[in-house]
Amino acid sequence: MGAKRRVVVVTGTGGMGMAIARRLGPGSTLLLADVNAGILHAAAEALRGEGHEVVEHVTDVSDGASVTSLASAAAGLGPVAVLAHTAGLSPVQVPVAAILQVDLLGTALMLDAFAPVVAPGGAGVFIASMAGSMFPVDADLERRLATTPTGELLGLPELSEDRLADPGTAYAVAKRGNQARVRAAALAWGRRGARVNTISPGVISTPMGNAELGGPSGDVMRQMVAGSPAGRLGTPDDIAAAVEFLAGPQATFVTGTDLLVDGGVVATILSGGPS
Repeated sequence: MGAKRRVVVVTGTGGMGMAIARRLGPGSTLLLADVNAGILHAAAEALRGEGHEVVEHVTDVSDGASVTSLASAAAGLGPVAVLAHTAGLSPVQVPVAAILQVDLLGTALMLDAFAPVVAPGGAGVFIASMAGSMFPVDADLERRLATTPTGELLGLPELSEDRLADPGTAYAVAKRGNQARVRAAALAWGRRGARVNTISPGVISTPMGNAELGGPSGDVMRQMVAGSPAGRLGTPDDIAAAVEFLAGPQATFVTGTDLLVDGGVVATILSGGPS
């Protein structure tokens, strides 16, 4: 019996998740996870129709037992070479509590569950957001977002609903927390001989991104894109290419960091606007 194929885990079956699965799937066993069984099955069938080997696993990333089950399933399939965590919610979809449960706690749970099972030489890439790079967070809160035990994370006073007045603010804090928490987790992952990083996308043309463009902040987002050096929306393939780099052999000295893939939006804002 031959050696098992390497395992690539992708959470979330939206535009970015599917682009990543297509790019990293050839020659691998794809373990595809989503909270919606029907959407998950349709995505898996589409990938199978393209020749990929796909295993489905319904997963709620905000639930510790569900995430642990996913990690166990991944380890049972073979060496876990890549984890690409794209599952998340946007501010136009849900209220503050759900943003924190899925976007912040979900990342913490995934980091904890996969640290003991990722293969030596493996890599994790967690999708954050350029919103986290633009949101002002003091050093003490950033440290606590990074290091507070996962079970206590949502109890931080700054995360109470009376302090986070709207889903947009909650989203920015959660994504800043993702960046900080992955940075800290690089130490534990390194003990396995593995790496972990975040990617912070800008405005990407996915169903979720398009919903944001149709929401209350849509005009501001269009202005940011128009004034950026790239001058365009990002594509799911832009993100998949960045994931491929961070998960691949050319990035073996890159861990515990965040890669902005935003067409220069944040650079434009931090430099005072387009010249």
